[in-house]
Amino acid sequence: MNNLYLTQALKNIKNPNILVNMVSQRVRQLGQGHKALVAANSRMSYMDIALKEIADGKLDYEMETPAETEEAERSKKPRKRETVSSKQ
Repeated sequence: MNNLYLTQALKNIKNPNILVNMVSQRVRQLGQGHKALVAANSRMSYMDIALKEIADGKLDYEMETPAETEEAERSKKPRKRETVSSKQ
């Protein structure tokens, strides 16, 4: 893991717990064959690529609000989870 990418990513995502979840989800996506949103060399791990994407502002997240949680509980439909999305 590249400490420079981690430091830069923490500037964009202040909560380390959210950052860990974002990186984990993105590493899974990259492992499944999704394209990297940044230029990557062959020595970069999926974790480095995910951190660089976050550091460069290519990835963001949104969290479910309490109102959305309550509505999902009442209607018994699947809840919107914390998701990682790419900025276009």
